[in-house]
Amino acid sequence: MNNVIGILGLAARARKIATGEIVLKKIRSNQAYLLIVADDIGENGKKKLIDKCVYYHVPYVFMNVEDLNIAIGDKNRKSVAILDRGFAQKLHACLKG
Repeated sequence: MNNVIGILGLAARARKIATGEIVLKKIRSNQAYLLIVADDIGENGKKKLIDKCVYYHVPYVFMNVEDLNIAIGDKNRKSVAILDRGFAQKLHACLKG
């Protein structure tokens, strides 16, 4: 998990992530390569994000909310879109495998 936190932290410092309401906009414009969703997100938010990911063919994974927020240096984010293909591939491999 430390490897995932490190990679996500690098992506955040490189400004290759999107959080908040911008996530849906990035998914719709095909600029998101991976969506990381907090495991404690509400059912309505989870359904909205996953439906958008399925429609626009964006892979998504779930992550512990504390680790997610530590990695990006924020207090209370429930989803993070990765905007770089390289970071997305590495994170997806680490979180799935």
